[in-house]
Amino acid sequence: MTAALQNYQARMRRVLDHIDRHLDADLDLDSLSAVAAFSKFHFHRQFTATFGLSVHRYVQLARMKRASYRLAFAGAQSVTEIGMDAGYDAPDAFARAFRQRFGQSPSSFQKSPDWEPWLAAFGPLDIARSKLMKTFTPDDVTIHEVPTTRVAIMEHRGSPATLGATIQRFIAWRKATGLHPSAHPTFTVWRSERRPEQPSDYSIDLCVGTDQPIAGCGEDIKAGEIPGGRCAVLRVVGYTDNLEPAALFLYRDWLPASGEEARDFPIYCQRLSFFPDVPEHETVADVFLPLK
Repeated sequence: MTAALQNYQARMRRVLDHIDRHLDADLDLDSLSAVAAFSKFHFHRQFTATFGLSVHRYVQLARMKRASYRLAFAGAQSVTEIGMDAGYDAPDAFARAFRQRFGQSPSSFQKSPDWEPWLAAFGPLDIARSKLMKTFTPDDVTIHEVPTTRVAIMEHRGSPATLGATIQRFIAWRKATGLHPSAHPTFTVWRSERRPEQPSDYSIDLCVGTDQPIAGCGEDIKAGEIPGGRCAVLRVVGYTDNLEPAALFLYRDWLPASGEEARDFPIYCQRLSFFPDVPEHETVADVFLPLK
């Protein structure tokens, strides 16, 4: 039964990866059932039973998520171009669908996103993807001696619902200062739980590695460092929006069994590739647990 279940899950995961890789293609029931190697007469029911979403709804949400990221973070693309890439033949059709889902027009979202409806809209997509989330084992964890890295820090303090706005400002600031991710590593330091009892207690630092003098460009930017030393490292490949399962595995499962002790610095991650630059299943992040 275990082997059969693993095979079934692998086939379904193959479908999700195919969808993410081919968001611009005609993702009809015939092609997706063939990817899964299931009969098309049963595939739709199997997909809905597994993920809680129909195939059509899943594809719509995946396309709309990519479109919203491009609107919020890319800047250079036109609303019409983004709508066409999302599968809409006309700008007004894209605008209607976008407004229905997020309560804003695409142009309004591009200028000033309202992130709470955005988070709510993609809740079903996140839940669906978590159904086949990879489980970690001790063999996935390696211990590295990490060098000290000087960083520029933009702090986010307050509700997770407003994190998107901080990320927008962080991206705009690093573009203005020429700190491109290809040459300057990107880190997130978690200084609170992902879901603290009070949303106002949510606290993370967005960091970019640089030896340059820190120029704020109108933003509240601080100089700091990611301290060097021994770290347990867990690589996560695919769907790296939510790294809480990886962090929990390191703290709750790996650390007590390892005989190691945690150092006095928060758990953090380095993001090695970014959505929508790559499909979501190809995004990569390393999660670091500092050790004594």
